[in-house]
Amino acid sequence: MTAVFKREEIKYMLTEYQYMRFRQLIDEHMAVDRYGLTTIYSLYFDSDNDDMIRASINKPKYKEKIRLRSYGTPKGDDSMVFLELKKKYSGTVYKRRVEMSLGQADDYILRGTMPFESQIMKEIDFSVKHWQAYPKLLMCYDRIAMFGKTDPEIRMTFDFAIRCRRDSLNPCLGDEGYLLTGHNNVLLEIKISNAMPMWMAKALSEIRAYPVSYSKYGEFYLREIAGTEKQLGRFSDKIAGSNTN
Repeated sequence: MTAVFKREEIKYMLTEYQYMRFRQLIDEHMAVDRYGLTTIYSLYFDSDNDDMIRASINKPKYKEKIRLRSYGTPKGDDSMVFLELKKKYSGTVYKRRVEMSLGQADDYILRGTMPFESQIMKEIDFSVKHWQAYPKLLMCYDRIAMFGKTDPEIRMTFDFAIRCRRDSLNPCLGDEGYLLTGHNNVLLEIKISNAMPMWMAKALSEIRAYPVSYSKYGEFYLREIAGTEKQLGRFSDKIAGSNTN
């Protein structure tokens, strides 16, 4: 399966109170998707010198990221994952992704074996080769995704306990890592193709939420080069229902 998305993505960092109040305000307009609370695994690719993230944090007009994503902890080679190329140009996000098994993804990452022929797979492969990219960072977080009741194209996600690690990059090993956000902080991402509806703008105004520029990978990289990531502490599997094996 392949997919292409084009949309605006607006991010907000909420306190626990803002999150709870916002959920109340949008309840009549938004519904939680069928997966409920899910642990997301995003394996980011980069070059030896971290060229992709170093370019990205300079906020260029155009930037891109390559990642392998799993919804829930993969159980083995037969688990399905998504290989994604995420491009951002002048604030608009274009995402291309292909679905494959974790075993196929391993063959591609380790041996360059294409899982199948498709235009999107060729685009992703071109970027991987251009950047000489390979897995460098595993990012995990607990996510609630919602969609519009009358307009399913309106999407929003709430990410809790964002954590990451440079070692043990196999997502089958669980979701432990360094915490980037406190347990009382929630990252809201609103994904829309058209103008923001008035009810949503009013809800954001009531909780006094303001857009932020926030990259999970970029935040970790900046802390890493500043030598502060070691002070963050490791995520415990006793917190937020971690499913570490």
